[in-house]
Amino acid sequence: MFYFDPMYFVFALPPMLLVLWAQARVKWAYGRYSQIRNMANVTGAQVARILLQGRGLGDVAVEMVPGELTDHYDPRSRTLRLSQGVYGSPSVAAMGIVAHEVGHAVQDSVGYLPLRARTAIVPAVNLGSTLGYIFFFAGIAINWSGLVWLGIALFSLGVVFALVTLPVEYNASGRALAMLRSDGLVGVQEYQGVSEVLSAAALTYVAAVAQALGSLLYFVWLALGRRDD
Repeated sequence: MFYFDPMYFVFALPPMLLVLWAQARVKWAYGRYSQIRNMANVTGAQVARILLQGRGLGDVAVEMVPGELTDHYDPRSRTLRLSQGVYGSPSVAAMGIVAHEVGHAVQDSVGYLPLRARTAIVPAVNLGSTLGYIFFFAGIAINWSGLVWLGIALFSLGVVFALVTLPVEYNASGRALAMLRSDGLVGVQEYQGVSEVLSAAALTYVAAVAQALGSLLYFVWLALGRRDD
């Protein structure tokens, strides 16, 4: 039953389709606006420096990393890491992506609570994602319901993480748009393009919540079905 269960697709297929749609939107938005030069003609790295300096965060490092859309802010080392296609690109897409990551740096500097909460639960989420499966299936194998539900509780940490991530990411995007506008880096057309890129990216986090929740509900369904048996 655990190697192929048609009921799994009842829980997993809708979130999977949402994930594919979100990824397609990101690819389309990034592909379109990475071909449009921003009016200020500044690269992603230059945008990062302008925005960081303007918020008193000049000590935050800016580095280039390999890969596509691997951009992120590391709060542990206070480093903004930009992908190769963003770091040196003067595109509208690069500007939006960089501003979003600077938004995370600002969150870190002001102690934004959801960001702190997400960072704090990362070790527990990583541990729970591994032990959750082990405990769940071990509980099934030895017929111990307590271990089964402990596995589900640990696995549910992934859902908590995905939910906490939503306000973090939406807030960073809101800060990004506000910073670009207040610093005069975007006109009307650039603002619309940045908004489309960030909206597409935000949908991927909504899809992540749906995917995590779908998997959790499937395991709950298995546990309840076992109890009824």
